[in-house]
Amino acid sequence: MPAFDHRDPGTSAAAWGTRLHDLDLPVWDGWRQATGLVVLSPHPDDESLGAGGLIAAAAAADIPVTVLLVTLGERSHPDSPTTTPEELAPRREAEFIEAVTRLGTEVAHEVLRVPDGGLDAERSGLAASLRSAVEAAGTRPLIVAPWRGDGHRDHRIAGELAAALATERDLALVEFPIWLWHWADTDDDTLPWNEARIVPLDAAAHGAKIAAMDAYPSQTEPLSDAPGDEAIVDHHHLQHYARRFEVLFPNQRALDLTAEPDVRTAAVGQADGSRSQESFEDHYREHPDGWDFGSWYEARKRQVLLAALPRQRYRSVLELGCATGVLTARLAERSDQVLGVDIAEAPLQLARRHVPTARFERRTVPDEWPAGEFDLVVLSEVGYYLSEADLDRVIDRILGSLTPDGSIVACHWRHPDDHAATSAELVHRRLLERWPGRRSVQHVEDDFLLDVLVPAGEASVAAVDGLTS
Repeated sequence: MPAFDHRDPGTSAAAWGTRLHDLDLPVWDGWRQATGLVVLSPHPDDESLGAGGLIAAAAAADIPVTVLLVTLGERSHPDSPTTTPEELAPRREAEFIEAVTRLGTEVAHEVLRVPDGGLDAERSGLAASLRSAVEAAGTRPLIVAPWRGDGHRDHRIAGELAAALATERDLALVEFPIWLWHWADTDDDTLPWNEARIVPLDAAAHGAKIAAMDAYPSQTEPLSDAPGDEAIVDHHHLQHYARRFEVLFPNQRALDLTAEPDVRTAAVGQADGSRSQESFEDHYREHPDGWDFGSWYEARKRQVLLAALPRQRYRSVLELGCATGVLTARLAERSDQVLGVDIAEAPLQLARRHVPTARFERRTVPDEWPAGEFDLVVLSEVGYYLSEADLDRVIDRILGSLTPDGSIVACHWRHPDDHAATSAELVHRRLLERWPGRRSVQHVEDDFLLDVLVPAGEASVAAVDGLTS
């Protein structure tokens, strides 16, 4: 493993998204058979970044979880000119307690207070603490610890201690990578992908993990504008941990744990598909005009979306879920060609009358994907009606249909929807995981999210107008 600096760009989440999709790693659900989880976290936030979803899922399933925090991570900013390790320690401890609470109110924790970077000198004491926690975790404990190959000294030592106890007692162990996603190349065949498994996260577990990660502003935001106070886990890093699954390396004992069928989970899974064509058709029979597109909320949202588009004009636009064509009409004013597609025929009849300059087709995406290339794809108020599997396939289709200079704009309602299969947050994070370029606009407000994704080398609006270099 090469030496790395967290300030380097590293390997992008989009590149890993493609690689993990190609690997098609097996699902591991043996954690459901554990009588208790013991999570070894070298620093505050390691538990949430690497295994927050697993912790939340286990807690929701009434499996006891104990998180052992080894250090307070007080040396996370050794070059800070504004904050000393002594000042950072209590701040990070408070963040850890808040994060663990967000993962599950019943999740227990113990703070061992080993000096940051001092794990090697405390091996015997740490081993004893870990052994004691495991002995209290029932007859089938599961140890959760950092991957030994992660490249961080404290992570390696914590992983070695966990592996030694698992070998000694023939216990189940899963290791979670963190810095691997930063320093490793996606085509590195020396990485142990044959041992890797994924744990899919349902909406509740994923939401709890995101909330826990948000509890660490000392790591995800700069301490100040001064050099040395940069964020340790900035936006680019966070994308690695925002996936709807976690990648783990289980030992053989963990693989031998076989989850019993969960009737409740199976029932949810059967109903957890994309919203059906029949459901939309029923909606339009009761509400011929679709949604309240004439409200100030809808009018303002359209204005925000259109203002966020960085180019004055596009060659070819694809709008997914165009409904009655209200937004399509505005897109047509700024493009040479517009194609609107919708799953139901009734709104398209209104759209064709409303926007005669645009083309409209009834299609069920991703299976019935329109032909052609587009330099803008609009995904507005439709992504959360797709199941996770269909959303991933739609993203694949979008990426395959974009011109080399193509962009995506996504805009979604943040409030609960009885017909939604996922959420605005999930849709936008999934897009960011896969997008090979950059995000030029991020708009977050109480009611909706809006992101504009552009090619990595695309100049800003001011640069195009010659206002800046």
